[in-house]
Amino acid sequence: QVQPVESGGGLVQAGGSLRLSCAASGRTFSGYTMGWFRQAPGKEREFVAAATWTDGTSYYADSVKGRFTISRDNAKNTVYLQMNSLKPEDTAVYYCAAAPYYRRGVYYSNEYDYWGSGTQVTVSS
Repeated sequence: QVQPVESGGGLVQAGGSLRLSCAASGRTFSGYTMGWFRQAPGKEREFVAAATWTDGTSYYADSVKGRFTISRDNAKNTVYLQMNSLKPEDTAVYYCAAAPYYRRGVYYSNEYDYWGSGTQVTVSS
């Protein structure tokens, strides 16, 4: 099975940038849609972005559209989330997840079978 491992979180001031990485441990990400989700304290886990395996189409939550960019380097078995113009409300634990390519519900966490343990992103005002 594929095991995502996140890195790159940290503390940043509002308006700053961070790049999260998600590397594959075990199997590769081949054949998987890769997604990023986040969970803030006291809130439910929410969709952030996803990139499909079949054609690389990207999807974004409205709250991050125009600020975040998801990309995947299949040769390196790594997925990235470039986060620009960060806001305090972006503070959360960010999770990388993998879903079999044939599942269409990229926005829904229950479509994803494999999850990383998360990386903390804190944006100070």
